[in-house]
Amino acid sequence: MSKFYTLSKEKALEELSSSINGLSEKQAEENLAKYGKNQLEEKKKKGVIAKFFDQFKNLMIIVLLVAAVVSVITDPHEGLVDACIILFVVVVNAILGVMQESKAEKALEALKSMSTPFVKVRRNGEVIKIKNEDLVPGDIVLLEAGDFVPADMRLLEFASLKIEEAALTGESVPVEKEDIVIENEEAPLGDRVNMAYSGSSVVYGRGEGVVTATGMDTEVGKIASYLSQDEDKMTPLQRKIDELSKILTIAVGLICVIIFVVGTFVKGQEPMDMLMRAIALAVAAIPEGLPAVITIVLAMGVQRMAKRNAIIRKLSAVETLGSTEIICSDKTGTLTLNKMTVKELYFSKTITVSDDIKEFTDDGVKMAMIMTLCNDSKENTSGDSITYVGDPTETALVAYTEPRGFGKNTSEEKYKRLSEIPFDSDRKLMTTINDVEGKKLCLTKGAPDMLLKRCTKILENGNIRDITDADRADIEKANHDMATKALRVLAASYKEIDNIPEKLESDDIEQEMVFVGLVGMIDPARPEVKDAVALCRKAGIRPIMITGDHKDTAIAIAKDIGILVDESEAVMGNELDKYTDEEFKDIVMKYSVYARVSPEHKVKIVKAWRANEKTVAMTGDGVNDAPALKNADIGVGMGITGTDVSKSVSNMVLTDDNFATIVNAVEEGRKIYSNIKKAVQFLLSSNLAEVVAIFIATMLSTATSNWELLLPIHILWINLVTDAFPALALGVEKAESDVMDRPPRKAKASFFDEGMGVSVIFQGTVIGLLTLFAYYIGQFVLPSHTHELGMTMAFATLSITELAHAFNVRSADKSLFKMGFFTNKMLTLAMFGSLLLQLAVLTIPPLQAIFKVAPMGLEQWLIVLGLSLSIIPIVEIQKIFLRLRKKG
Repeated sequence: MSKFYTLSKEKALEELSSSINGLSEKQAEENLAKYGKNQLEEKKKKGVIAKFFDQFKNLMIIVLLVAAVVSVITDPHEGLVDACIILFVVVVNAILGVMQESKAEKALEALKSMSTPFVKVRRNGEVIKIKNEDLVPGDIVLLEAGDFVPADMRLLEFASLKIEEAALTGESVPVEKEDIVIENEEAPLGDRVNMAYSGSSVVYGRGEGVVTATGMDTEVGKIASYLSQDEDKMTPLQRKIDELSKILTIAVGLICVIIFVVGTFVKGQEPMDMLMRAIALAVAAIPEGLPAVITIVLAMGVQRMAKRNAIIRKLSAVETLGSTEIICSDKTGTLTLNKMTVKELYFSKTITVSDDIKEFTDDGVKMAMIMTLCNDSKENTSGDSITYVGDPTETALVAYTEPRGFGKNTSEEKYKRLSEIPFDSDRKLMTTINDVEGKKLCLTKGAPDMLLKRCTKILENGNIRDITDADRADIEKANHDMATKALRVLAASYKEIDNIPEKLESDDIEQEMVFVGLVGMIDPARPEVKDAVALCRKAGIRPIMITGDHKDTAIAIAKDIGILVDESEAVMGNELDKYTDEEFKDIVMKYSVYARVSPEHKVKIVKAWRANEKTVAMTGDGVNDAPALKNADIGVGMGITGTDVSKSVSNMVLTDDNFATIVNAVEEGRKIYSNIKKAVQFLLSSNLAEVVAIFIATMLSTATSNWELLLPIHILWINLVTDAFPALALGVEKAESDVMDRPPRKAKASFFDEGMGVSVIFQGTVIGLLTLFAYYIGQFVLPSHTHELGMTMAFATLSITELAHAFNVRSADKSLFKMGFFTNKMLTLAMFGSLLLQLAVLTIPPLQAIFKVAPMGLEQWLIVLGLSLSIIPIVEIQKIFLRLRKKG
């Protein structure tokens, strides 16, 4: 396809077989048949049922389902109960997942919705309205302020045309279109000033252009195709759960084999009996409640994050920010306010910070008058609120002067506009003639270099005098100083005339003027961003700015907020084209700021960081951000300024568009992961205790001495009831004080790193041995010893020990006595609730019969409680060694 911005208007029309009068109806029909409708292809979406079954694509869930089937096969009576409980847990887990992920992908629908339903075109020399979808290449489209651009087009005729392209380019200032041919074939989209692109909008002026691309061939269509190609990725948490599932599967398989082989070939027991015992032990080894616990902990995290202005679209993405090492952030609207703001003024030979001026006096009055009256923006009032409509530069001027005594509407009523010379891109000036206290004043604003050469006098401290070379040098220096801070600078001047000519000419009116001053504006950084960036760095997270704005502007903002120190860390987007993906992977760490980037560049940046095994978050609000949002480990969309496209492809949406909210989400994500890890440690150590106890008991069993420690119903009761509530309560444990002082965890780091694997093995073994000891006492030591009493004491000791152990895992190495036993109120409630349920099973006769447990006397209860509570001092001693190891 031709690069139409490099062609003249005549050549572009020739290439498209069109003319200034537009296509004929026959040509339009032929082109519609050739190119298709001007709409985006819609990606097929998954239905609710498909999404429900997707929840089962998890190795742990599959293992649980297999265990349920085997339970029924090996023991139709007891196994059916086990299978029903397991199936219930799995289905609840799937429903929770679908409920959270129920929002179908709406990226392409949102892209389609950006188009206007009807568009004005010229066909056969006549202006008609047609459906947007019937637009074809070669059509001549008419545009005016307020219109969305319906397709990509080469502009032909226009006057003062400015188009807002922030959603595509990230550039905060509307682009002023120019009647030129661009020679650089590799010019980025933001520099193609003779083009208009689908998805942008006209904010000023009017124009017409010839359609060069429609539907999927437009720049927006290309973005849509990127989105349809991108596949969903596993989050760090999903990878860890998958890893954990594989470890459990292998462990379960080994346990089954060992028990079967030893029992059958070493102890000479019946093969079928040993097979059933092996399967029973395998079921005991699987933490049935773990998937549901993780899902519910994540869901609770979603609710907490929503209260902190972060809406999560996928449960598995909640904790991903906790491992984030890189945040690639769009500048406009994310790091900045997406609102031009007056920052500095220069008059009376002095540069003044805008906030230092509380009201205008002397020369400042004339400056404010020009800023307010030589201005086409509109002021709308509703109660006490005032809003402005128009070019962002002009609205910034009136928003600044209004609270300082120069309201737009009141000023225009007081100083009537008599005539005007509109702005145009050639002379880069605008002039209005206003009646100011009976005098006709020509008020002019525009580019400093263009206006200064038309000034012969200067206003200084209320006096008008001839302008000197020293004055010009001082003005040029002030202009340069503002420009180096990436401020957009306008100059202001005026002169008095006696009569308004019938024909206003720039060469007559905009000459021999009195220079008044300069005003510098910028889209400023959000006030809270500096602190947020500083906290990111403290937490070991590297913020990266990616923008469609000019390099100087990007550098100035990045330096101001602390992202950039050395300007060598900034690079232009087109420089990235020199590198292959592999080459760029090796140098991506050099850069913290990317300017004038295209959507392809954003994706390249994100992929390069991910290729370096970094967990990447990408924030954005524009259509152009969507592919990178999709490619990042977690995409963060903006809820207020964000397009529907960016929100639809994001994992998380910020309802306040506040960069600081991302940092809050990082903290919440770290806390959630830490709490999930605690829940996993608790459940695995509990299940390992069951495995250790049952495995050893099975190995000790002989034909004359049957060590049947626990029944399947005991195991499922403990796994799904006694353990589940404390595990959920661990999910709301408060964040530890140093959570944001630690470096991010590596995405590939195992659940079992930092000593967790050792703790699970040690603590699980200890609990298992305590359970065995309780069984031994009840079965062989006590005067009233029986097999039923031994099994009951084992069941009671195992369940109560695990409840006590829940308090141990609130911190990996901090002492429980220092943290306080009852500072986690939810855990306290869960412990007492689970304990009451357990006491009911152990003491109420009908429940005793169901669970096949024997009544216990005071002596047995004291032994059970003594063994159960001993887990706390044992783990406290282990924590002492862990703390000493950290210090060492």
